[in-house]
Amino acid sequence: MGELIQEFNDYRAKMNDVILGKQNKVINRLFNLDTNCYAEGALSTKTKEMLGLVASMVLRCDDCIKYHLGKAHEQGVTTEEMYEIFAVANIVGGTIVIPHTRRAAEYWEELIAQ
Repeated sequence: MGELIQEFNDYRAKMNDVILGKQNKVINRLFNLDTNCYAEGALSTKTKEMLGLVASMVLRCDDCIKYHLGKAHEQGVTTEEMYEIFAVANIVGGTIVIPHTRRAAEYWEELIAQ
């Protein structure tokens, strides 16, 4: 696994354990809603991950972008599809999204190199 991916996944898992371990009902329910939102339904899990990625890029959340890139990769999103996702995010979010697209492209390259 690439260094960027390993570092992100390790930190995310460690801090999620800390946060969820505090047993705050609201936070735990929010995490549960987030997980369930991306379950298969009228929209496929793949489609939901692509939507989540566009929203994360427009909102400029690099951690969220990395998470959805990983999930999109697991769902079989192709590089051609990924660059269309990047295009939609940049059209919706404007040029301020370009730096996030650069980092997303770097992370995607590491994912597909695995």
